[in-house]
Amino acid sequence: MQKMNLIMPEKIKNRLKTDFMGQKIHYFTEVTSTNDVAKELATSRAEEGTVVVAEVQTCGRGRLGRGWLSPKGGIWFSVILRPEVGAKDVFKITFLTAVAVAKAIRKMFKLNAEIEWPNDVLINGKKVCGILTETSIRDETADSVIVGVGINANIDINFFPANLKNTVTTLASEVKREVNREKFLQKLLEELEIYYKMFKENKFDSILEEWKQLNRLFGANVEVVSFDEKITGQAVNVDKNGAL
Repeated sequence: MQKMNLIMPEKIKNRLKTDFMGQKIHYFTEVTSTNDVAKELATSRAEEGTVVVAEVQTCGRGRLGRGWLSPKGGIWFSVILRPEVGAKDVFKITFLTAVAVAKAIRKMFKLNAEIEWPNDVLINGKKVCGILTETSIRDETADSVIVGVGINANIDINFFPANLKNTVTTLASEVKREVNREKFLQKLLEELEIYYKMFKENKFDSILEEWKQLNRLFGANVEVVSFDEKITGQAVNVDKNGAL
């Protein structure tokens, strides 16, 4: 079996074209969750744009507490943001992150990455990325927002259990070769900063228009499950805040 190359933070930062996103990187071979580590750093007043990246997550998670398989070969990272917005606007950060991920994949690999509401990025209808946003609120304002991103990069598709093999994919599977994780993460951080700056400049309408062009949901019959509530119907649009 080919030895898996480790992520080198200095290679990510080399020629990174951002003002703050990824200028500080905390690297780990193994953590419970990069979001957990980022939360601790945020409590200690870590700078906005600080990134936590790990080779393996032992307790990776998605929405509603669902588990997220995070073996070697993936890109598992979290970013600390301090947007100074109300709690109701934090959801928009998930949208801009999804757009950044999809755009980075399209630009770097020429793949038709699409967004599935609310927090997944797909290639050819299969999930390649999940996003988990967690917020610390103080006086009804977001004190910090932790954006966790999990990307199936160089994972052997046979690693996934049988019930997932038909619904997930990896970057390597799609481009038929191992991808350079440092270069992709570098590109993604650059895209993320672009859209985050737009968000802070009150240009979410423009982000949402790009999101709509990338989404694969409108017109489909869907079932939305949120905690103990289940809603079924046809997805026709999202409102100005991104609600389905």
